[in-house]
Amino acid sequence: MTGAGLRMYSNKAQASDSRRLVEQYAPLVKRIAYHLLARLPASVQLDDLMQAGMIGLLEASGKYDAGKGASFETYAGIRIRGAMLDEVRKGDWAPRSVHRNTRMVSDAIRVVEARTGRDAKDHEVAAELEISLEDYYGILGDTQGSRLFSFDDLFQAGEGGDLNEDAESAHPEPFRELEDERFQRALVEAIAQLPEREKLVISLYYDEELNLKEIGQVLGVSESRVSQLHSQCAARLRARLGEWRAR
Repeated sequence: MTGAGLRMYSNKAQASDSRRLVEQYAPLVKRIAYHLLARLPASVQLDDLMQAGMIGLLEASGKYDAGKGASFETYAGIRIRGAMLDEVRKGDWAPRSVHRNTRMVSDAIRVVEARTGRDAKDHEVAAELEISLEDYYGILGDTQGSRLFSFDDLFQAGEGGDLNEDAESAHPEPFRELEDERFQRALVEAIAQLPEREKLVISLYYDEELNLKEIGQVLGVSESRVSQLHSQCAARLRARLGEWRAR
């Protein structure tokens, strides 16, 4: 077989493998779409999430490298969820005030933890912001209710910008891959250092895919309290990973 023939055969084999993977894991797209839909406003349509998720699955089938250790389902799940979140971000419904408050909470957590050398407590963050504990919980509720949190949002600048996007435009692809690997390691370390209850919320929400009500039943607290813990966890991770980014 000639070189051109070998390339053609290889291309056909790859296309066949991609089609097989897409057919096999199409139900994964539906499952992730329904899981995300339960956390989003009624304005977000299931069909839009499904369409974006299928694009993510197609991209995953073409870029998956079994030699890197992760299973295809794990890799595809990340790409599918990321594609859906990108679709949601295009129609970001959160007002600017929510983004500003999100950044303020992260900044306050960073200041308190730098001063005390330990996890910032709710009342300490509220005091740093010079607001009541009730108002602080209100900010956390607004953040959870208006913007879907994902690990891709951790470098959110607060005004619709994203530090990752800045880095992507400023550096070539090999640098971005190295930065992504370093970020993933930093993220794992940051999650490991979370307060136990927030760490459990993250695990139940993202790994076990429980909704807020179900997590509340596990923890023995209200759904609104779980929402507050989730938002505070996101702010704490943004604060700690922001310091990592600065370094």
